[in-house]
Amino acid sequence: MTFDPQFRALYDERSTQDIRPLYTLSVEEARAADLAAVRADAGVPEPVEEVRDTTIPGPAGDLPVRIYRPAGEGPLPVLVYFFGGGWSLGSLDTSDAICRQLANAAGCLTIAVGYRLAPEHRFPAAPQDCLAGVRWASENAGRLGGDATRLTVGGDSAGGNLAAAVTLMARDASGPDILAQVLVYPNTDHFADTPSRRENTDPLLFNEKSVQWYWDNYLAAPEDGGDPLASPLRAPDHSGLPPALVITAEYDPLRDEGEQYARRLRDSGVPVVLTRYKGVAHGFFAMAGTLDAGRRAIEQAAAYLRTAFADATTRG
Repeated sequence: MTFDPQFRALYDERSTQDIRPLYTLSVEEARAADLAAVRADAGVPEPVEEVRDTTIPGPAGDLPVRIYRPAGEGPLPVLVYFFGGGWSLGSLDTSDAICRQLANAAGCLTIAVGYRLAPEHRFPAAPQDCLAGVRWASENAGRLGGDATRLTVGGDSAGGNLAAAVTLMARDASGPDILAQVLVYPNTDHFADTPSRRENTDPLLFNEKSVQWYWDNYLAAPEDGGDPLASPLRAPDHSGLPPALVITAEYDPLRDEGEQYARRLRDSGVPVVLTRYKGVAHGFFAMAGTLDAGRRAIEQAAAYLRTAFADATTRG
């Protein structure tokens, strides 16, 4: 493997440490280890004009959300963001650095949704919660200083999967209208049998065993993986979905299914920007504090959102 030099340094350091793969830990141990790793690589959190935690009504009780408001005059465009972690790890703290960076760089009100986690709450709890978060953001944007006509969604890894699922649900439910979606190395097909899924076996990296462990935690039964809300690539129709930025990583078992999803959207008439970041692995988007590639990807996502917001303003 030809790693990015900065990623190579991190990989070599990791190889000297006694770090167990997350899929060999209990769920609670994995949650703690995952958050510690994210914080170590995310860098110093950027200051934001205002950060506020609150709760919103969800399908099965209140859901935590974190609202990031950057400096600037409103009403601001809105991004609803879903953290990664294989539907079983992760929290609002996992995506804190990403949301701060995107709020500032894209100039948007950013709302992170704390959806229910598996295996305590299996599919379809997470996409149902995420849709509730998007609907709440749309309905309450005005009082938060946001503009519901410029509403976007995004997420990394499982969060990218959930963002894609939300766009399918919103389209089929006739709203809320979503302007654009940012999908960072998303899971798109439970049954994927791709070269990237087969080739990425390194135990020091997110690998095919990681993918299977997360799916096993998430689904109550394997056949649930055929549901388009679990596997967006398997949706019978992708037309009418929001324009998308899809970001993938070269050394990621999810690379091929993410790129397949981008092509499926494009073939269905959806405008798509697809970028593969070479030399890095799954998780690099959350490593902007240590990897230039992570910073570039954040900057690309922010630039994509700024363009979408500006275009919507021009049309409006």
